[in-house]
Amino acid sequence: MRTSRWVVVTYTIIILAGIIAALPNALTSKQLAALPSWFPKQQVTLGLDLQGGSHLVLEVDAAALKTDRLRSLLDDVRGALRKERINASSARLAGDAIVVNIPDDVQRAKALATLQSLAVPVSGGLGLGGGKPDIEVTTADKQIKVVLTEAGQRDKLDAALQQSLEIVRQRVDQVGVAEPTIQRVGSDRMLVQLPGLQDPTRLRELLGSTAKMTFHMVANVANGEPLPRGVSMLPDAKSGAQYPVEDRVALDGARLTDARAGFDQRTQEPLVSFRFDSVGARQFAEITAANVGKPFAIVLDGKVLSAPSIREPITGGSGQISGSFSVEETVTLSALLRAGALPAPLTVIEERTVGPDLGGDVIKMGIYTGIAGFVAVVLFMVALYGTWGMIANFALLLHLILTFGVLTLIGGTLTLPGIAGIILGIGFGVDANILINERIREESKKGLSAFAALDNGFKRAYSTIVDANVTSLIATGLLFMFGSGPVRGFAITMFLGTCLSMFTAVSVTRILMAAVVRRKRLKTITIEPLIRFFPEKTSISFMKARYLGIGMSIFLSLASIGLFFKPGLNYGIDFKGGIQVEIATSTPADLAQLRSTLGGLNIGEVALQQIGGEGNVLIRVQRQEGGETAQTAAVDTIKAAVQKLDPSVKFERTEVVGPKVSGELAQSGILAVVLAALAMLVYIWWRFEWNFAIGAIATLVLDTTKMVGFFALFGLDFNLTAIAALLTIIGYSVNDKVVVYDRMRENLRLYKKMPLREIIDMSINQVFARCIYTSVAILLSMLPMAIWGGSAVENFAIPMVFGVFIATTSSIFIAAPILLLLGDWWQHRSAGREPSTAVAATKA
Repeated sequence: MRTSRWVVVTYTIIILAGIIAALPNALTSKQLAALPSWFPKQQVTLGLDLQGGSHLVLEVDAAALKTDRLRSLLDDVRGALRKERINASSARLAGDAIVVNIPDDVQRAKALATLQSLAVPVSGGLGLGGGKPDIEVTTADKQIKVVLTEAGQRDKLDAALQQSLEIVRQRVDQVGVAEPTIQRVGSDRMLVQLPGLQDPTRLRELLGSTAKMTFHMVANVANGEPLPRGVSMLPDAKSGAQYPVEDRVALDGARLTDARAGFDQRTQEPLVSFRFDSVGARQFAEITAANVGKPFAIVLDGKVLSAPSIREPITGGSGQISGSFSVEETVTLSALLRAGALPAPLTVIEERTVGPDLGGDVIKMGIYTGIAGFVAVVLFMVALYGTWGMIANFALLLHLILTFGVLTLIGGTLTLPGIAGIILGIGFGVDANILINERIREESKKGLSAFAALDNGFKRAYSTIVDANVTSLIATGLLFMFGSGPVRGFAITMFLGTCLSMFTAVSVTRILMAAVVRRKRLKTITIEPLIRFFPEKTSISFMKARYLGIGMSIFLSLASIGLFFKPGLNYGIDFKGGIQVEIATSTPADLAQLRSTLGGLNIGEVALQQIGGEGNVLIRVQRQEGGETAQTAAVDTIKAAVQKLDPSVKFERTEVVGPKVSGELAQSGILAVVLAALAMLVYIWWRFEWNFAIGAIATLVLDTTKMVGFFALFGLDFNLTAIAALLTIIGYSVNDKVVVYDRMRENLRLYKKMPLREIIDMSINQVFARCIYTSVAILLSMLPMAIWGGSAVENFAIPMVFGVFIATTSSIFIAAPILLLLGDWWQHRSAGREPSTAVAATKA
């Protein structure tokens, strides 16, 4: 059993590269700076839940964009008709179309050709080139109808999002946020992540404001008089007072070339000075010269910033905006004007903020619980396999280092759920080592030589490890596809952990064990535990209790279904929308006073929960009526009220999820669970047989219902993290059953005449220790996080502990009995067919 030297060299290079890539994560900034320039210095990026910061998802207002497009198209239609000397007064908006009434057939035909020439080819849905018009022009009943095509709307939305991305990037740069992440998400959304930013209120105003500035004349209308045509009442941005403003835009803010925050030299009041381009300067001079003594309104997003009277013609192409602004407001306004107007409003549909202090505490807790879990697993492996367990532990340490190395190389982001994924990956890595060691021990007991036992042990364990890991990868892949943010971070670390365990636990461990055998010239391998947890052989008749096991499982699943309906799941804001604010008060929190204050804000149901210390309170507020905008407004109201009670309060975490996002998350979460079950069913059916697949899925349904019942019974938040836990348990449950099924399949081939019941009992006894050992290892890796991880991961770690117990017991007491029942039914069915076949043959 010799390994090629080239293979050893390749493995060594891979391991050294991984160690070098991971090393910067263990060094401080000063130590990194002292290293040579050629040495890699990239570190794993910490997620916002670890370093603090804000995460916002903004959506382009497609309806407003469509409305603006229709209005501009109406102007184009009227202009084109006037150019051809066709009466354009009948052109009007009718719903989502522009309708033009032209009774004369000749004029209508001419107008039809003219309006069809307005159509512009846009790219198709796959971006393969032009060909589809942006508008569709049809005629019927002496009318011409102009509508926007789907391709045209999609093209406008895509262009608006691209333009908005650039404008948002400029606005964020204007306020000096370091290392922002701004990227497109889907067809109409963008993600903005800003490390270190605690209070996103000003940022929300900066990003959500359209910043469409226009200049209008103020109409001479006395109070109480009806408004003439073409005049609208617009509110003052500060006081709310109303101004009669002409609808016609005298000068568009697009002509601005610069805007700066400053102070009035006479009054020292904050103001914004602006400058036009050459065309804008000429138009501004003409307007001010023609309207001396008249008020001139500066309008931003439908609100009047100021309405000064024109004292004299302004020919320099510059002006000022003043009006009781604070310094921060002038900085924000000038940044908005410099970056330019958004093509359509952006709505904040999801917001998550973590304070840097909380992020630091989370990092410490993640490191401490991770080390504790790793040490517990290491000690357990030594207790199980003695010195051979140390080889497995080395492989686990290598697995951990390489995980950080690959995360660094791919530019991955490490989140708290990502740390949970790494810890869980360690537990899953142990599974492969336990399978290998148990198989080698079995082969050695048969009297095989050291190298023969190694070779057979790895070969027999390999297919089981592959099948088990594929089921985990199915769940992980679906988590990545349907999850978002931290859940995707968990999926990435789990995916890396699963793939790397194939390398470290199989390839590296094999080379190390062979090297030990060769160096010590061992004739046989003896793998004995330092502490014997189980007798060497068990002969338990598990199938005698099959009806009790299945009956108990069905009873617990029915009870869980009952708990699902009453009291029901405690849905987190990920699924039902709403607001969640975690605060830390300077003194022990007065919950009664806090509840009374927040209850008087007219923001609906408010729930308070004390978490951690006496000053740590979690505030939950129901989803607000009025859509996403109402949600963000309620957050500001809550923070202002809490600050009034305690000016030194810290807002550790803020989460705002709008109704649209919550509905999508709920749908994608359910879909992920269903698809995971179906994908695993297909895989087991392909690798084994139909009865194995049905047995696994039936057990999986029972396991999943019990998990749901656990969430309902203990009132844990059922959110995206809970879905991650559920999918992970589904993956582990099938993983565990694959190990049991694999041994059954092997024994069915070896003992073809043995009754199915005896084969199942024998197979379970052979893998019983492995099932228990693997479950204990995963529990040891997760238990520290479940106990000390805090509220941020309790929805993942605590259900995982329960889920591992459920998955292990169901593999032995439920999945195997279901397989026996299906096998007996199939044998009876086959036996019933045999006499009929014999009779038919006799008649023939």
